[in-house]
Amino acid sequence: MNFHIYGVSKLVLTTFLIFFAGICFALPAKSTHKPSSPSSTGQINSNSVLVALLDSHYTELAELVEKALLLQSLEEAVGKHNITIFAPKNEALERDLDPEFKRFLLEPRNLKSLQTLLMFHIIPRRIGSDEWPSGDSASTRHNTLSNGHLHLTSQSAGERVVDLAKVIRPDDVVRPDGVIHGIERLLVPRSVQEDFNRRRSLRSISAVLPEGAPEVDPRTNRLKKPAPPVPAGSPPVLPIYDAMAPGPSLAPAPAPGPGGHHGHFDGESQVKDFIQTLLHYGGYNEMADILVNLTSLATEMGRLVSEGYVLTVLAPNDEAMAKLTTDQLSEPGAPEQIMYYHLIPEYQTEESMYNAVRRFGKVRYDTLRLPHKVVAEEADGSVKFGQGDGSAYLFDPDIYTDGRISVQGIDGVLFPLEDTKPVTKTVQPTAKAVTKPRRGKLLEVTCRMLGAFGQDAHFTTCQ
Repeated sequence: MNFHIYGVSKLVLTTFLIFFAGICFALPAKSTHKPSSPSSTGQINSNSVLVALLDSHYTELAELVEKALLLQSLEEAVGKHNITIFAPKNEALERDLDPEFKRFLLEPRNLKSLQTLLMFHIIPRRIGSDEWPSGDSASTRHNTLSNGHLHLTSQSAGERVVDLAKVIRPDDVVRPDGVIHGIERLLVPRSVQEDFNRRRSLRSISAVLPEGAPEVDPRTNRLKKPAPPVPAGSPPVLPIYDAMAPGPSLAPAPAPGPGGHHGHFDGESQVKDFIQTLLHYGGYNEMADILVNLTSLATEMGRLVSEGYVLTVLAPNDEAMAKLTTDQLSEPGAPEQIMYYHLIPEYQTEESMYNAVRRFGKVRYDTLRLPHKVVAEEADGSVKFGQGDGSAYLFDPDIYTDGRISVQGIDGVLFPLEDTKPVTKTVQPTAKAVTKPRRGKLLEVTCRMLGAFGQDAHFTTCQ
């Protein structure tokens, strides 16, 4: 009986173990199925085209992708469909690209433009070199991840073209989820180009005087119409030197400002501030000494700024000022005349002047030394003032910029070209004055004539 009971319990135990083993066998099948779902929703493996891009020789493009914070977006795009990447060569982003445009792309406020530019190079489908349209007139249009579109065409020589860029390395990187084609240049969408042009335009960076209250016509009691806009590059309607002319002042009413008497601009404080900035900056002590101690230009500049005018100071550094001779500084009024030629009655920054010389070649700026102008042109990626041996380069840009006074450091002292002409003219009269031997010859002939008549005494005095 005990054996029967034991046999029954053993049968039950065996049945329970078989049932439990079936349950355990079914559980691993479900657990192995769950981890597979994330891989189908965008997880990137080591054989992905994105990993190949980051490890490829397109290092400049890969660096821009990381700076644009696009890796997560591209991972999601690869998880949904294959992609085609058109990768510019490194030279196109290092040497062939405009430095201003590259600086524009790397500014944090222009992150959206950088993302749009990079997504413009990616098509959300796989296009190999064998799928390129064949024939001279054949062309296909494909949408990009930036909601733009690219045209793929073929030329007569068999070259493949993407918009304006030639494909120099077709099928350079091939992976299961995408392909990378190497192209010769960067593709710039129109929206990014317009944004860049809008940021670098002169009107967006030029300083505008604060406007006062609108004027009312006393006859009609209506607002006067504003004056028509002045074309770019034209002389100011009321130059700053009119305020320096003797007699009744022709300057307009002082512009309202944040400080100073009666709410006007406190020009004296602003001039003191920029001179103090020169001293702290270092290397411009001679310039500050001339403005404060040798001349009264600091006070004069403060009065002009208080009346609503703006100034750009071309400040020669100490090394350039040390080359001035004693004769150039000892004449009455010489320091003032030298400094007047370095004061421009406009508000210009390093960016505005560089953009101007790039667009117009040579630009002539009015100076407070009437009627001389200083010539600026582009040279070696900077702005060069003056011509010939007396030229100077923009050495320390934007030392001081407060919207009213702009100080730009240069590496030379500028002189007008007209100053060299009177020097040559003054040499000629002195050369004529030296030719005094003619008078001696005439006197000698006279003495000889007197000697011929027997007047030896007169001849002796002639000797």
